[in-house]
Amino acid sequence: MWHTVPMTAVTGLRARVRAELIQEIKDEARRQVAEAGAPALSLRAIARQLGMVSSGIYRYFPSRDSLLTALIIDAYDAVGAGAESADAACERGDFARRWGAACHAVRSWALEHPHEYALVYGSPVPGYRAPEDTIGPASRVASVLASVLQDAAVSGALGNPFLPEYSPALSKAAAAEAARVGSTALQGVPDDVIIRGLVAWTQLFGAVSFELFGHFVGVVEDADAFFEQAVTDIGAFVGFATSNTPPRRRKSSGPTR
Repeated sequence: MWHTVPMTAVTGLRARVRAELIQEIKDEARRQVAEAGAPALSLRAIARQLGMVSSGIYRYFPSRDSLLTALIIDAYDAVGAGAESADAACERGDFARRWGAACHAVRSWALEHPHEYALVYGSPVPGYRAPEDTIGPASRVASVLASVLQDAAVSGALGNPFLPEYSPALSKAAAAEAARVGSTALQGVPDDVIIRGLVAWTQLFGAVSFELFGHFVGVVEDADAFFEQAVTDIGAFVGFATSNTPPRRRKSSGPTR
């Protein structure tokens, strides 16, 4: 007697098979990127390696750029999820610890996935233009750092990292840029803190990139110790109080929204 397989079961099986094959394609693509670099990524070479007909792979990724986009989104989501998890594990009011945990999560992911880090934070791939689909995933780490900064500012926990007489005043152009950023992402954060936060964001990825791409060779021997101190110093620069630096009322050099 014939038994009819429910259509939902067939659909579910096809979806699982498709998902597994897409994962195999991406895994092989990551291997190729690690071996030869992103510019050399080839759909035909991936199909050949996986035993697929060359035309078959285009049903899953219509172009090299669509596959690159999938890899880039995966990478951004992975490092973003790491930063989010690290932040979530900290006490909400311990802003210095939250900041440090997110920074260390970025570095840890980068050291574990150097080629994926290079894909999203290294040199652009010639001829590739990232679509809007990558914007949200690319913003996840920045959103974590911004949320720590904003929470600290709203709670009044930010200290002034400079003596008042040495606090640098923002130029008109920098103040305008801070106001623009603050109008969309950092409401309630003083302009000078926004600028310092942006500087700190670039310092974080600069430190990770220098380590990962070999620029510390012959200079820094204990990268762990260096990064630990760098994170502490960056946090102090922004204004996060540590156990040795109690929060102080700060004198803003820019308006607070």
